[in-house]
Amino acid sequence: MIANVAIELSTPREDELGDVVRVLRDWQNDASPMQLHPGDLGWYWRFGAEAVAAAVRTWRRRGHIVAIGFLDGPRTLRLTVAPLVWREKELAGRVLSDLSEPRRGVLPAGGVSVESPNGTRLQELLSESGWGPGESWTPLRHDLSTAVQDTGVRTEVVGWGQEPEFTAVHRSAWDRPAFTDALWREMAAGLPFADARCLLARDEHGVAVAGVTVWSAGPGRPGLVEPLGVHAEHRGRGYGRMVGVAAAAELKKLGSSCALVCTPSARASAVATYESAGFQRLPVRLDRSRTG
Repeated sequence: MIANVAIELSTPREDELGDVVRVLRDWQNDASPMQLHPGDLGWYWRFGAEAVAAAVRTWRRRGHIVAIGFLDGPRTLRLTVAPLVWREKELAGRVLSDLSEPRRGVLPAGGVSVESPNGTRLQELLSESGWGPGESWTPLRHDLSTAVQDTGVRTEVVGWGQEPEFTAVHRSAWDRPAFTDALWREMAAGLPFADARCLLARDEHGVAVAGVTVWSAGPGRPGLVEPLGVHAEHRGRGYGRMVGVAAAAELKKLGSSCALVCTPSARASAVATYESAGFQRLPVRLDRSRTG
């Protein structure tokens, strides 16, 4: 532990995002609970590098990043810390102080939520400081040390110029008309997408029925599934399970040690779909919430 050394909070410049992504890759570890992943930033990259930089907060000590936060909305911060300081009280106290003071530019006044990995000192300190339980999330993990079953569904990796069908499936699956081809291209041009793949699943007639994006953090490290969706006209036919299996298989090809996903616990059907695809539930994680 390094004590009595100043910890500096900052918002990175666009040209510093490469360092943030690299650090997040390095922090991914099978022995750690699910945490902020490069793919989380990669999915947000559809809004552009400037937006990503504006949503990230870093805490540095002696120039080294020791904690990273991502504003997934104006009142929700997803945060993780370096493995070597997972339990450090000094860092947890500094981060809590920054989260609690709106003038420091992390979270606004009023109701806010913070997501942090199970077992961190910060998560405990938030509870001890009066932050109550917030939304419940169910992480799931698919071990990739053995072969992944073949469901027989036809899948293909989406390349440049093939995005219209993929974005159409996503818009239908999530009822989000704003996910345009231009946003996909912005995401695909982002730094984390170098280790990502978008997969499109087709039925026996060649119709696009489901899509998923997977994010590798490098060989031997956990990969992330974010997001997965089935076209509204093709639900109830097992395509969610099949494309979930395909996602795990693609991450195995990329060298990932396991496939991770995290879904709101209230979405029981989503949890069941991932379990049917071979994912195993991990301990539930509760956001920490401040009401005022």
